[in-house]
Amino acid sequence: MTTVFENATTHAQKSFVNEPFTDFSQESNRRAQEAALEQVKNELGRTYPLIIGGKKIYSEQTFNSVNPGQPDQVVGTFVAATREQAEEAIQAATTTFEHWKRVPASERAGYLFAAADLMRQRRFLINAWMVYEVGKSWVEADVEAAEAIDFLEFYGREILRLADKQPITPFPGEENELVYIPLGVGAVIPPWNFPCAIMAGMTSAGFVSGNTIVLKPASTAPAIAYQFMQILEEVGLPAGVVNFLTGSGSTIGDALVDSPKVRFISFTGSREVGTRIYERASKVHPGQLWLKRSVLEMGGKDAIIVDESADIEDAATNIVSSAFGFQGQKCSAGSRAIIVEAVYDDILQRVVEKTKKLTMGDVTQQGTYMGAVVDANAKKKILEYIEIGKNEGKLVLGGGEQGPGYFIEPTIFADVDPQARIAREEIFGPVLAVMKAKDFDHALAIANNTEYGLTGSLYSTNREHIARAKEEYHVGNLYFNRKCTGALVGVHPFGGFNMSGTDSKAGGRDYLLLFTQAKAISEKK
Repeated sequence: MTTVFENATTHAQKSFVNEPFTDFSQESNRRAQEAALEQVKNELGRTYPLIIGGKKIYSEQTFNSVNPGQPDQVVGTFVAATREQAEEAIQAATTTFEHWKRVPASERAGYLFAAADLMRQRRFLINAWMVYEVGKSWVEADVEAAEAIDFLEFYGREILRLADKQPITPFPGEENELVYIPLGVGAVIPPWNFPCAIMAGMTSAGFVSGNTIVLKPASTAPAIAYQFMQILEEVGLPAGVVNFLTGSGSTIGDALVDSPKVRFISFTGSREVGTRIYERASKVHPGQLWLKRSVLEMGGKDAIIVDESADIEDAATNIVSSAFGFQGQKCSAGSRAIIVEAVYDDILQRVVEKTKKLTMGDVTQQGTYMGAVVDANAKKKILEYIEIGKNEGKLVLGGGEQGPGYFIEPTIFADVDPQARIAREEIFGPVLAVMKAKDFDHALAIANNTEYGLTGSLYSTNREHIARAKEEYHVGNLYFNRKCTGALVGVHPFGGFNMSGTDSKAGGRDYLLLFTQAKAISEKK
């Protein structure tokens, strides 16, 4: 059997390349995905434990994760952990850290590479879990599985780079070096909308850097996180390096954030929860030896600007895909289309016609583009925003709901005022606000008129407009003549400004610095 050391060496010798997406037009891939969906369907409804220090812990206090497109179908039953169990997980991570921090980076990276290999083997099964648990289409699930593999491969190489000799200025008579050491115990709180990729990326970045982790997945997507835990166990990751804790965020989330033994919190989710974590983490508790580090990604209100020089057809196509891919449930989703008046009517008509052609329904079927939103609370919130939008703009498409799952029609509001709530507040659903700008200057001002700053796109062939956007469009990920979703690991380091988070760049060369601390060492000769 190949050791993790050998695996690290083999992988490190190869340059990082993004994992290719699956071509479902090929019969073999289609049949493999159908078989995986059937296999996972037969596994639905099982009961899953907590994993603390390698021990599997069951309890009578449980909750269900359900299929949002068919809410009476239980995906899995999970333990609702108590604050006491959260403390046990933190203690297990604390104890394990004393050994894990001394494990060579090459060995730690090897576990990531081995996990990536296993995820490749189980690609279709991982896709299937996302289809059932969060309502992803085949394509959306597959792209996410590829991203999860990318994170493992990329961060494995990154820790090898950081563990190598670092460049510093030489000084006569001294032997100097700079090393990156781990922080300690981390609480990782990933989102439900990318329950595989972001969860795996946040978790692996933490432990490959030498930290130990308490992973608390979203309560709407714990089954996918459990599949990842099984992979880590199978590749031989030592017990206690990653501890699996499911349950209410208000119960165990606060316990993780407040604990004086927790050194950092890595969170992706809503602005409301993220700012609450930021505030709580800033408090120094008795016995706490550090200022906690918070790595927060909190969403966006992302815009696509189209000027009069743009490729109109391409712009319309990608406005639709940015707004309605995975039901608009992406922090990068293009929920605002800002169009200069010279091409406004043309593009609006094209966007409406293209949206009408989107299919919505059972995402276990290959041709379905949109599924249900994640749960009843999300559906209620989105429908409330649609009612607000009816007074703030012209409803030109959608606005309705379907059942018995949590289905909401793709919804488009036209002639929306830039100050409207649906133009400024994150809805996190299939709702697009279309706004008319007098000219490019006006469009850019509208785009920047938000507390967020995550992604943005400009469709233009005007080099002056492109140059100005590079300097003035205030977002962390800026795209030209392409959609504002679909960042690739290593290619488009991902993270935004302002209320979009703490400026972290997931999938970038500075990301692991957030989970390490630099130590300068000097010896006089």
